[in-house]
Amino acid sequence: MKKITSVLLASALLGAALAGCGGNNNNAANTANSGAATNSANAGKTTELPKVGVAIYKFDDTFMTGVRNAIETAAKDVATVDIVDSQNSQPTQNDKVDLFVTKKYNGMLINPVDRTAAGVIIDKAKVANIPVVFLNREPLPEDMKKWDKVYYVGAKAEESGTMSGQLIVDYWKAHPEADKNKDGVLQYVMLKGEPGHQDAELRTTYSIQAIEDAGIKVEKLAEDTAMWDRVKGQEKMAAFLGSHGDKIEAVLANNDDMALGAIEALKAAGYFVGDKFMPVVGVDATAPAVQALKDGTMLGTVLNDANNQGKAAITVAALLAKGETPTKENVGFDITDNQYVWISYKKITKDNVADVK
Repeated sequence: MKKITSVLLASALLGAALAGCGGNNNNAANTANSGAATNSANAGKTTELPKVGVAIYKFDDTFMTGVRNAIETAAKDVATVDIVDSQNSQPTQNDKVDLFVTKKYNGMLINPVDRTAAGVIIDKAKVANIPVVFLNREPLPEDMKKWDKVYYVGAKAEESGTMSGQLIVDYWKAHPEADKNKDGVLQYVMLKGEPGHQDAELRTTYSIQAIEDAGIKVEKLAEDTAMWDRVKGQEKMAAFLGSHGDKIEAVLANNDDMALGAIEALKAAGYFVGDKFMPVVGVDATAPAVQALKDGTMLGTVLNDANNQGKAAITVAALLAKGETPTKENVGFDITDNQYVWISYKKITKDNVADVK
């Protein structure tokens, strides 16, 4: 009897052990299946940032260097960027755009060499279904209307022109000695940017209009293009001084680089020593211009906000690259006509130079 009982007890224990093993195996299988299901569910998800091709018109432009740095900084958490130099050549930039398309990037951010070439870039982007954001050089209105995935980020050039003129007005009214020949007329010279460029044309027109609107009579002694370039600005200003000398009462330049070139020519002519001063105004508020303001050789400039232009542009491009719609809430800036992000200018003098930061 004891033997039978022992056998039955052993069988029961063995059955329990087997049942326990079977239960553990089922749990392991369930766990594995659950993990597989989770992995399968996550397979369609990705944390990879969208890829955005960025083409700058030329890397050695002082202002665009600031914009480029801002893009790189702002892109860290929103997009992977491939920033290339178009070397101030539209055919080169077109080749860069073709490469972005071939690489199947998710978005493009273009600072066009020639604003009138934007239509061709838009056509390529539309065919490839790659959203495109233009930066700093505004495409023609008819080109912007070609596609709803085209945006522009920049500043209104007429605003910077008006502010440039106002800087001269403020100085002229506060310093009677600025009217060297006491004729009540402001004799000025103008250094223009690239011929036909909307910023160059509008800054030139609106700066003089602002002076005239303040009731000041003006006389243009000379005007020439220095192509946004510091060296050319110095050469042109030296020529102006050779022709007009001390008759010049103010210098207006469409950007800081040309203004800084003019200052170098003026220094060579004995200006900024003692009481011999020339009011020189630029646009952009670049780092070298800020230093010139502190040194007292530049009267004023207009802050063209490189940081916010770069930040807004890459933010819009990244949103479009992810298939999202840019709004004021997710971009941080107003969007006009569903396509335009305007970054405001600001007058900068030695008194408020800290605002540039």
